[in-house]
Amino acid sequence: MKGSEYRRIKGSAYTRREYIHGVPPPRLSKHTMGNLKGKFDYKVSMTALRDVQIRHNALEAARVAVNKVLFDKLGETGYRLRVKVYPHQVLRENKMMAFAGADRIQEGMRKSFGVPIGTAARVRINQPIMTAEINADAVEAAKEALMQGFSKLPTPCKIEVKKIAA
Repeated sequence: MKGSEYRRIKGSAYTRREYIHGVPPPRLSKHTMGNLKGKFDYKVSMTALRDVQIRHNALEAARVAVNKVLFDKLGETGYRLRVKVYPHQVLRENKMMAFAGADRIQEGMRKSFGVPIGTAARVRINQPIMTAEINADAVEAAKEALMQGFSKLPTPCKIEVKKIAA
């Protein structure tokens, strides 16, 4: 199935993993990168402009893209990057057979429930997806990095810059 079929938020949450067997682990490996203990002046956030579900592999692709740009421009200690959403929602697919004679052995949509194929994060309007904390001289680099990241996501985003109150 296409990833675009899982983009819309529909139905109630399906997250109780103790009752769901065979859920693949999320590909999102890290949630916080960079200098974890440093003090920074500005926070640059990538915020969703629509209600959307973002699959775990899209989140990981965006995280890798943003982290690479920040690391190349600011070094290891010049930023702190945080992924603010977690893919809790389990996605299911009713796989259909596609070979000769399949119509005699498959049930079609009768009793269809589907098997788990992945996970997604449910994101609401104006919810931050990623934030980068940086110093004043690196605001443009952080904006550029987050622009690289939101091109990997299935929703339009906006980038907000805020001064961190000390």
